[in-house]
Amino acid sequence: AWDSLLAKLIVTVRTRASALQRAARALDEFTVEGMATALPFHRAVVADPAFAPEVHGQDGPFTVHTRWIETEFVNEIKPFTAGPDGEAEAEADRETVVVEVGGKRLEVSLPASLGMSLARTGLAAGAKPKRRAAKRSGPAASGDALASPMQGTIVKVAVEEGQQVAEGDLVVVLEAMKMEQPLNAHRSGTVKGLSAEVGASVTSGAVICEIKD
Repeated sequence: AWDSLLAKLIVTVRTRASALQRAARALDEFTVEGMATALPFHRAVVADPAFAPEVHGQDGPFTVHTRWIETEFVNEIKPFTAGPDGEAEAEADRETVVVEVGGKRLEVSLPASLGMSLARTGLAAGAKPKRRAAKRSGPAASGDALASPMQGTIVKVAVEEGQQVAEGDLVVVLEAMKMEQPLNAHRSGTVKGLSAEVGASVTSGAVICEIKD
Protein backbone atom coordinates (compact mmCIF):
# COMPACT_ATOMS: atom_id res chain seq x y z
CA ALA A 1 0.00 0.00 0.00
CA TRP A 2 1.12 3.57 -0.65
CA ASP A 3 0.13 6.60 1.39
CA SER A 4 0.90 10.07 0.02
CA LEU A 5 0.59 11.78 3.42
CA LEU A 6 3.79 13.60 4.42
CA ALA A 7 2.59 15.86 7.22
CA LYS A 8 -0.49 17.48 8.73
CA LEU A 9 -1.08 21.13 9.54
CA ILE A 10 -3.64 21.62 12.32
CA VAL A 11 -4.93 25.06 13.32
CA THR A 12 -7.04 25.58 16.46
CA VAL A 13 -8.65 28.90 17.45
CA ARG A 14 -12.04 30.12 18.67
CA THR A 15 -13.59 31.33 15.40
CA ARG A 16 -13.56 30.22 11.77
CA ALA A 17 -12.34 33.63 10.58
CA SER A 18 -9.37 33.45 12.95
CA ALA A 19 -8.70 29.86 11.88
CA LEU A 20 -8.62 30.87 8.21
CA GLN A 21 -6.22 33.73 8.91
CA ARG A 22 -3.94 31.56 10.99
CA ALA A 23 -4.10 28.73 8.43
CA ALA A 24 -3.16 31.12 5.62
CA ARG A 25 -0.18 32.40 7.61
CA ALA A 26 0.92 28.88 8.58
CA LEU A 27 0.63 27.65 4.98
CA ASP A 28 2.75 30.56 3.77
CA GLU A 29 5.45 29.52 6.25
CA PHE A 30 5.12 25.77 5.52
CA THR A 31 8.01 24.57 3.36
CA VAL A 32 8.66 21.17 1.78
CA GLU A 33 11.64 21.08 -0.57
CA GLY A 34 12.66 18.77 -3.37
CA MET A 35 9.24 17.47 -4.42
CA ALA A 36 5.77 18.57 -5.52
CA THR A 37 3.14 18.89 -2.78
CA ALA A 38 -0.44 20.14 -2.40
CA LEU A 39 0.69 23.23 -0.44
CA PRO A 40 0.12 25.70 -3.33
CA PHE A 41 -3.42 24.37 -3.74
CA HIS A 42 -4.16 24.70 -0.01
CA ARG A 43 -2.84 28.28 -0.02
CA ALA A 44 -5.10 29.14 -2.96
CA VAL A 45 -8.18 27.56 -1.37
CA VAL A 46 -7.92 29.33 2.01
CA ALA A 47 -7.58 32.64 0.14
CA ASP A 48 -10.52 32.03 -2.21
CA PRO A 49 -13.70 34.07 -1.44
CA ALA A 50 -15.88 31.01 -2.05
CA PHE A 51 -14.10 29.11 0.72
CA ALA A 52 -13.23 32.03 3.00
CA PRO A 53 -15.65 34.95 2.53
CA GLU A 54 -14.84 36.14 6.07
CA VAL A 55 -11.23 36.85 5.13
CA HIS A 56 -12.41 39.18 2.36
CA GLY A 57 -14.85 41.05 4.61
CA GLN A 58 -17.87 39.50 2.91
CA ASP A 59 -21.06 38.33 4.59
CA GLY A 60 -21.83 35.85 1.83
CA PRO A 61 -22.29 32.14 2.49
CA PHE A 62 -19.74 29.36 2.14
CA THR A 63 -20.27 28.33 -1.49
CA VAL A 64 -17.83 25.46 -1.97
CA HIS A 65 -19.56 22.24 -3.08
CA THR A 66 -18.49 18.75 -4.12
CA ARG A 67 -17.71 19.78 -7.72
CA TRP A 68 -16.39 23.24 -6.91
CA ILE A 69 -12.81 22.38 -7.85
CA GLU A 70 -13.82 21.00 -11.25
CA THR A 71 -16.38 23.67 -12.14
CA GLU A 72 -15.56 26.96 -10.39
CA PHE A 73 -12.08 26.96 -8.89
CA VAL A 74 -9.74 29.18 -10.93
CA ASN A 75 -6.51 27.23 -11.12
CA GLU A 76 -3.63 29.67 -11.50
CA ILE A 77 -1.15 27.46 -9.66
CA LYS A 78 2.17 27.19 -11.45
CA PRO A 79 3.46 23.66 -12.15
CA PHE A 80 6.18 22.39 -9.84
CA THR A 81 9.71 22.60 -11.18
CA ALA A 82 12.82 21.50 -9.32
CA GLY A 83 15.29 24.37 -9.11
CA PRO A 84 19.09 24.23 -9.15
CA ASP A 85 19.12 23.42 -5.43
CA GLY A 86 16.89 20.41 -6.00
CA GLU A 87 19.14 19.17 -8.79
CA ALA A 88 22.18 19.55 -6.56
CA GLU A 89 20.49 17.57 -3.82
CA ALA A 90 19.62 14.82 -6.30
CA GLU A 91 23.30 14.48 -7.16
CA ALA A 92 24.48 14.60 -3.54
CA ASP A 93 26.25 11.64 -1.95
CA ARG A 94 23.94 8.68 -1.55
CA GLU A 95 24.35 5.12 -0.39
CA THR A 96 22.45 1.92 -0.97
CA VAL A 97 21.10 -0.14 1.90
CA VAL A 98 19.31 -3.48 1.84
CA VAL A 99 16.04 -3.78 3.74
CA GLU A 100 13.53 -6.58 4.16
CA VAL A 101 9.88 -5.82 3.40
CA GLY A 102 7.28 -8.56 3.54
CA GLY A 103 9.97 -11.23 3.40
CA LYS A 104 11.64 -9.73 0.30
CA ARG A 105 15.08 -8.09 0.28
CA LEU A 106 15.12 -4.73 -1.50
CA GLU A 107 17.85 -2.21 -2.25
CA VAL A 108 16.98 1.37 -1.29
CA SER A 109 18.99 4.46 -2.24
CA LEU A 110 19.17 7.03 0.58
CA PRO A 111 21.10 10.21 1.38
CA ALA A 112 24.38 9.21 2.98
CA SER A 113 23.58 10.93 6.27
CA LEU A 114 20.25 9.12 6.61
CA GLY A 115 21.82 5.80 5.75
CA MET A 116 24.34 6.20 8.55
CA SER A 117 21.55 6.78 11.05
CA LEU A 118 19.85 3.61 9.85
CA ALA A 119 23.09 1.68 10.22
CA ARG A 120 23.36 2.78 13.85
CA THR A 121 19.91 1.34 14.53
CA GLY A 122 20.86 -1.98 12.97
CA LEU A 123 18.35 -1.72 10.11
CA ALA A 124 20.86 -1.20 7.30
CA ALA A 125 23.11 -3.63 5.43
CA GLY A 126 20.46 -6.32 5.30
CA ALA A 127 19.80 -6.64 9.03
CA LYS A 128 16.39 -8.16 9.57
CA PRO A 129 14.01 -6.12 11.74
CA LYS A 130 12.56 -7.95 14.71
CA ARG A 131 9.00 -9.00 14.11
CA ARG A 132 6.49 -10.40 16.53
CA ALA A 133 4.54 -13.15 14.85
CA ALA A 134 1.62 -15.19 16.03
CA LYS A 135 2.51 -18.77 16.89
CA ARG A 136 1.92 -21.11 13.99
CA SER A 137 2.36 -24.36 15.89
CA GLY A 138 -0.57 -26.63 16.60
CA PRO A 139 -3.07 -28.44 14.44
CA ALA A 140 -3.60 -27.47 10.85
CA ALA A 141 -6.73 -25.61 9.81
CA SER A 142 -9.85 -27.74 10.12
CA GLY A 143 -13.56 -27.37 10.73
CA ASP A 144 -12.73 -26.31 14.29
CA ALA A 145 -10.02 -23.80 13.33
CA LEU A 146 -10.59 -20.06 13.20
CA ALA A 147 -8.09 -18.66 10.69
CA SER A 148 -7.13 -15.10 9.81
CA PRO A 149 -8.69 -14.06 6.48
CA MET A 150 -5.88 -11.58 5.78
CA GLN A 151 -2.42 -10.42 6.75
CA GLY A 152 -2.52 -7.91 9.58
CA THR A 153 -1.73 -7.02 13.17
CA ILE A 154 -3.77 -8.15 16.15
CA VAL A 155 -4.96 -5.09 18.08
CA LYS A 156 -7.46 -6.75 20.42
CA VAL A 157 -8.00 -10.23 21.88
CA ALA A 158 -11.53 -10.60 23.25
CA VAL A 159 -11.38 -14.20 24.55
CA GLU A 160 -9.23 -16.40 26.77
CA GLU A 161 -8.06 -19.99 26.53
CA GLY A 162 -10.87 -22.31 27.61
CA GLN A 163 -13.59 -19.67 27.32
CA GLN A 164 -17.03 -20.65 26.07
CA VAL A 165 -18.16 -18.66 23.01
CA ALA A 166 -21.27 -18.58 20.88
CA GLU A 167 -21.31 -18.34 17.11
CA GLY A 168 -20.77 -14.70 16.15
CA ASP A 169 -18.92 -13.71 19.35
CA LEU A 170 -15.88 -11.48 18.85
CA VAL A 171 -12.58 -13.36 19.13
CA VAL A 172 -9.92 -10.90 17.90
CA VAL A 173 -9.66 -7.64 15.99
CA LEU A 174 -7.13 -7.34 13.15
CA GLU A 175 -5.75 -4.11 11.73
CA ALA A 176 -4.74 -3.96 8.08
CA MET A 177 -4.49 -1.02 5.68
CA LYS A 178 -5.44 1.35 8.55
CA MET A 179 -8.76 -0.45 8.98
CA GLU A 180 -9.89 -2.72 11.80
CA GLN A 181 -11.44 -6.08 10.91
CA PRO A 182 -13.31 -8.04 13.62
CA LEU A 183 -12.88 -11.81 13.52
CA ASN A 184 -15.85 -13.61 15.05
CA ALA A 185 -16.40 -17.18 16.16
CA HIS A 186 -17.64 -19.31 13.27
CA ARG A 187 -19.31 -21.78 15.64
CA SER A 188 -20.21 -22.23 19.29
CA GLY A 189 -17.83 -24.08 21.59
CA THR A 190 -14.71 -23.80 23.74
CA VAL A 191 -11.64 -21.77 22.73
CA LYS A 192 -8.59 -24.05 22.46
CA GLY A 193 -5.01 -23.42 21.33
CA LEU A 194 -5.35 -19.64 21.40
CA SER A 195 -2.14 -18.25 19.84
CA ALA A 196 -3.14 -14.61 19.41
CA GLU A 197 -1.62 -11.76 21.37
CA VAL A 198 -1.93 -8.01 20.95
CA GLY A 199 0.78 -6.62 18.67
CA ALA A 200 1.45 -9.91 16.90
CA SER A 201 1.58 -10.05 13.10
CA VAL A 202 -0.39 -12.77 11.36
CA THR A 203 -0.43 -13.96 7.78
CA SER A 204 -3.48 -14.84 5.75
CA GLY A 205 -4.64 -18.31 6.78
CA ALA A 206 -2.83 -18.31 10.14
CA VAL A 207 -4.80 -20.25 12.75
CA ILE A 208 -5.86 -17.96 15.59
CA CYS A 209 -7.47 -20.67 17.71
CA GLU A 210 -9.74 -23.69 17.54
CA ILE A 211 -13.32 -23.76 18.76
CA LYS A 212 -14.23 -27.24 19.91
CA ASP A 213 -17.42 -28.76 21.25
